[in-house]
Amino acid sequence: MAVRRRALLQAAAGAGALAAAWPLTHGLGPDAAYAAAAALGASWDPAPFTLGVGSGDPLPTSVVLWTRLAPDPLAAAQPLPDIVQVDWSVATDAAMTQVVASGSVAASVLLGHSVRVVVDGLTPGRRYHYRFRALGQHSRVGRTKTAPTGPVSLVRFASLNCQHYQSGEYPGMRDLAADANLDFVVHLGDYVYEGSELGTAYTLSDYRRLHALYKGDPLLRDLHAAHPFYLTWDDHEVVNDYSGSRGAATFVARRSAAYQGWYEHLPLRLEGSDTALPDPRIHRHRRWGDLLELVILDLRQHRSEQNVTGGTILGAAQNQWVKDRISQRSGGWHCWVNSIFLSQQRNPDGGYMFTDQWDGFRAERTELLTYAQQQGITDFVTITGDWHSAFVQDVRPDFDNLAAPVIGTEFVAHSTTSSGYSASWNAANGPRLGQANPHLQYFEGNRYGYDLYEVTPQRWTTRLRVVADRSNPNAAVSTLTSWHVDRGRAGAYEDPATKGSAAQYRRNP
Repeated sequence: MAVRRRALLQAAAGAGALAAAWPLTHGLGPDAAYAAAAALGASWDPAPFTLGVGSGDPLPTSVVLWTRLAPDPLAAAQPLPDIVQVDWSVATDAAMTQVVASGSVAASVLLGHSVRVVVDGLTPGRRYHYRFRALGQHSRVGRTKTAPTGPVSLVRFASLNCQHYQSGEYPGMRDLAADANLDFVVHLGDYVYEGSELGTAYTLSDYRRLHALYKGDPLLRDLHAAHPFYLTWDDHEVVNDYSGSRGAATFVARRSAAYQGWYEHLPLRLEGSDTALPDPRIHRHRRWGDLLELVILDLRQHRSEQNVTGGTILGAAQNQWVKDRISQRSGGWHCWVNSIFLSQQRNPDGGYMFTDQWDGFRAERTELLTYAQQQGITDFVTITGDWHSAFVQDVRPDFDNLAAPVIGTEFVAHSTTSSGYSASWNAANGPRLGQANPHLQYFEGNRYGYDLYEVTPQRWTTRLRVVADRSNPNAAVSTLTSWHVDRGRAGAYEDPATKGSAAQYRRNP
């Protein structure tokens, strides 16, 4: 039986033998590398589709299907021809007997034998199944769904972020994969961390091995096979707290390698002539019928340095694009998919907690939120990752002006596994954060999991789903608290049924 990876790391640290739990250095031979990975719980699907399958970026008549041929997932180079032909098919049934679309695509060594198929001509708002075939073998069968058009009475989706492999297991993903009524998953960033059992990633080969290690988690593969993903990134897909493309030539090369590794391992749709590697355009606007529009932001690639005059977290082109999305918004819920803290976060001891967040770009934030207010924005919600803790907070154009109107709500989700502050820090500082930040309504930092969103034309509900034990892949998952936003009325309120749940701060207990 494989040892749970978090338990192994804890045991090694306690025995003063942490290096033994970080064994996949570049010098390890193949047998030793796979033995060490297996000891940490990694396993893969049958070759050549070892990393599983996935789908993403659904449109009403189109969806992206993904896989990567990697018969030797931790190898620096795959034992494959430079070009491998891969067949794909889409069906309306899980048995793959009612095929509605099929084709063949070449998987090239230039993109790590990754496969990305844009399937068109599908029916809006319908579930489909798909699989691949190559080298005489079939992949597992995946399930996906196209976006609906017209009136929609309910959308159910979830967000994940910060899934540090060494820090725990993924029982929340098991829970989501089993949810047959989920429409899609949003990943808010930190899908991988640059440092792992393989060492620190710098080259394209490093990042490929890193993603292959993460895909060695069966619950992550199951989730990708179960639901389509919308995606953005944060910093650890490259390196902690990086800004744009500024840096030495070695950093620019590293960023390009990381971006390509990310692209090769996820179901991302690239559109237009300006979206090619090494600088893919990942910000995009998507609609789920008349009910919901997602404004998916890229808060890393185009940013300037923080805390400088004229600084930008979006870049000029994306800033204008966001304003266009605000002014041209539909009548549904307007949701920003936002990888890092939007709201102000003053440090109780003075200054700001972290200016790598939007707090490092305060003038641009004020400009953008003031523009949203002037445009009469309503039914505005932001979903955010990064902080490894849960927050619910009012969004104001000017956070220092309590007379400024509340124009929206930000929901910051717990991390999947990445460690946050200690329970004692949270208990001591939760009330202090609330006092220093009057827009903060709720804070809870002792748990791990994901956020589940249930959205109707009348109400947005966010359920904070938490795992009982992040060291156990079979741990129970439950709802810690639920928060609502009523249509036409800015600001969130907690469901009375969950007000007694544990938290380190509530403005209205």
